[in-house]
Amino acid sequence: MFLKEKSNGRLVEVLGLNDLFNPMRSTVVGRYHAGEEVQDAESFAKGDLVFCSGETMPRCWTDVHYRDDEIQRR
Repeated sequence: MFLKEKSNGRLVEVLGLNDLFNPMRSTVVGRYHAGEEVQDAESFAKGDLVFCSGETMPRCWTDVHYRDDEIQRR
C-alpha cells in the first residue's frame, strides 16, 4: 500500500500492513518510492502519513481508545 508523508508529499510504500492496521503500533516499516532503485526500508511514524488523496488514516488504525466513548455510554 502506498501512503505519503504529510510534510513533503513523498510516496512511501508500506511493507508491514499488519502494523498499519494495528492501533497498538505507532510506526510502520516502509520505504520511499522514488527513482529506479529500490530504497532501503525504514521506520515511519503513522502520524506523519496520510493517504495519497490527502485523507488521514482511519482513527481505528491509530487510536487504541477510538471506541471508549461509545462503550462508556452503555
